[in-house]
Amino acid sequence: MKRFTSVLLAAVLGGMVALAINHYFMPPASTETLVSHTIPHRPERVPASFVRDGGELLSGLPDFTLVSEMTVHAVVHIRAEFEPRRRSQPDFFHDDFFDFFFGPRRRPSPQQPQPIVGSGSGVILSSDGYIITNNHVIADARLIEVTLNDSRVYEARKVGTDPTTDLALLKIEEDGLPYLSFGDSDALLVGEWVLAIGNPFNLESTVTAGIVSAKGRNINILTDTMAIESFIQTDAAVNRGNSGGALVNTRGELVGINTAIASTTGAFTGYSFAVPSNIALKVMEDLLEFGEVQRGMLGVTISPLTSREAEEKGLGVIRGAYVQRVGENSAAEEAGIREGDVIIAIDGSPVRNPSELIEAVGRKRPGDQVSVTYYRNGRERETKAVLKNIYGEVAAVTRESRPVGEMLGARFESVSDELLQELDLAHGVQVTAVSRGAMSNAGIRRGFIITHIDNQPMSRPSDIEDVLEGRDGGGVLVEGVYPDGRRAYYGLGLD
Repeated sequence: MKRFTSVLLAAVLGGMVALAINHYFMPPASTETLVSHTIPHRPERVPASFVRDGGELLSGLPDFTLVSEMTVHAVVHIRAEFEPRRRSQPDFFHDDFFDFFFGPRRRPSPQQPQPIVGSGSGVILSSDGYIITNNHVIADARLIEVTLNDSRVYEARKVGTDPTTDLALLKIEEDGLPYLSFGDSDALLVGEWVLAIGNPFNLESTVTAGIVSAKGRNINILTDTMAIESFIQTDAAVNRGNSGGALVNTRGELVGINTAIASTTGAFTGYSFAVPSNIALKVMEDLLEFGEVQRGMLGVTISPLTSREAEEKGLGVIRGAYVQRVGENSAAEEAGIREGDVIIAIDGSPVRNPSELIEAVGRKRPGDQVSVTYYRNGRERETKAVLKNIYGEVAAVTRESRPVGEMLGARFESVSDELLQELDLAHGVQVTAVSRGAMSNAGIRRGFIITHIDNQPMSRPSDIEDVLEGRDGGGVLVEGVYPDGRRAYYGLGLD
């Protein structure tokens, strides 16, 4: 009994000693997990009550509820209506299959084809109704309708478009609208949280979250020869109908316009791409001031640089934009840049690949002076270049100063005597390229030889400019022949 009592007392005393040591030498256990998070900048127009530290949650996960509340009302649904296309013949498989199971249905008359309707999203940029979206959402649309997040519907007019960045600016007549302010897309960091906000299929705004996966991505989706592709890549889910929607940071600032996804199925599979907000801001300002986007041109043909090429050519640098060709009388030639140089910075900002060079120069206007840092013969050099427009001038480009060919969306050249003789023609001007514009809308294809416009003979490209000069509307009759001998007539709209 004495032994049992002694053991019991020893156990009690040992427990008390252990509790005392734990109390005085061990820190108290926390009931919360706090993650330190500093908001680097709080825009003046964002109320303080809208900013909450996402790390204060017990889960340790970020909270996007207030950022979503700040932004969803500035994202709209866009419905675009296009010219109808007549069905040349019925879709027998689809119609017969439907009728067999569900009975005959009423179909639109072939003489009354239904309009083609597309949709997308847009972002309100000002309280008086300026809206930015993707050009591919509204290009060639005859009617554009905008539905706000509160279901109000407006008809929008097109202020201007820029196929080189796939952006377009619209306007609705309303005041007091919620809008997003521009953030600095250059300040975005890989790994930073972003939200993709769209209004697909008029279902009210949807929000998805992800991180910035990469910057300066070129995915070769824009077909324009002057295209600027330097996309922000994210893993925020973006699907059909989200084109033209907003990519925002955790402060509710617009940092990109969602434009494309990388997918083999047409649905989101992990990668989405957005036009950086700094490019979008430049496009908006140009369209408002000039009606045309002002694109500063350095005048070089460039290619990516690999470590193997750098070693073989003894360039002394493995990152940058390799200059393959320098245009005659270009800004680059006048600044002393030569073939074989490697451009590594513009105005002190690093250029690691051709996309970054195109983006940096594309933000400038004709007449702007830029500092170009480049490598030649293993040495770093620097020069100043005054950028020019696409026509080799330092002046701004206006709609009135654009060549007729560009406004028509085509390029022309005189027809050789051999081809004229072969087709038994006395004169003609050949269409050598067709892009989006009046020519493609009319159905004119590359290779077509224009012999007459409104019964006036065409012998050289300048004849086309002469006959269309001063016309700002209406239409003309274009006559001609294709190289295989087929004659064709087109009604060309000049609106």
